[in-house]
Amino acid sequence: MYLSKLTVNVFSRDFRRDHADLRQMHRTVMSGYPDLPEDTPARQAQAVLWRLDSVHRGFVQYVQSSTKPDWGRLAADYLTEPVQVRSLAPLLDAVAPGRRFAFRLVGNPTRTVVRYADRGKPRPEGGVRPRGQRVARRKPEEQIEGLIRKGGQHGFVVPTAYNGLPDVSPSPCLTQTGQPRPGDQGPVTIEPVRFEGHLIVTDAAAFREAVRQGIGHGKAYGCGLLSLAPPGIAG
Repeated sequence: MYLSKLTVNVFSRDFRRDHADLRQMHRTVMSGYPDLPEDTPARQAQAVLWRLDSVHRGFVQYVQSSTKPDWGRLAADYLTEPVQVRSLAPLLDAVAPGRRFAFRLVGNPTRTVVRYADRGKPRPEGGVRPRGQRVARRKPEEQIEGLIRKGGQHGFVVPTAYNGLPDVSPSPCLTQTGQPRPGDQGPVTIEPVRFEGHLIVTDAAAFREAVRQGIGHGKAYGCGLLSLAPPGIAG
């Protein structure tokens, strides 16, 4: 696994285009990886995840993948510093039950509700419910509860802090949109939430897989990348 750190140039026309359109940002990120056959989902096959972090007067983009990237296709003015690429093997090797990490995760907390047009309709023969509509969870307590449930699936727990509450703080990010593709009913819209806190590994294999594959929905659009650091250092 590899992690790239890209210090972007906020004055770059290409970056501004990408920042305004999640789908275009996804295409730019994937330009760093080899083309695969059309029937192969390139992001999933190469375990590509990314996150855009706001820093003083700009942004840093982190991109994680199982394939070593080549960022030579980026526009000449896209970055302000050379790309830093490092292996995540030492980090993954250090994962063990009971290990405590500080973490940062931009997630896409949602719940599924019945679409308005489907309300009151009888269940079709065979018992299959109509496909629901995913809506954002905006209450911090629900966001934390959702993350704790994810931890149960992915081999970690969120410990209790000194105040008796889960040791994690959610904070809303700006709503992001992506332009609709042909046939779409409208643009893709997500309401990301940044989680920062501490976790404890309970299942090393499941946790490593969560680091590799990401957590939750919206992975193509800047969500799901789990960043780890020694306890007390988020990010």
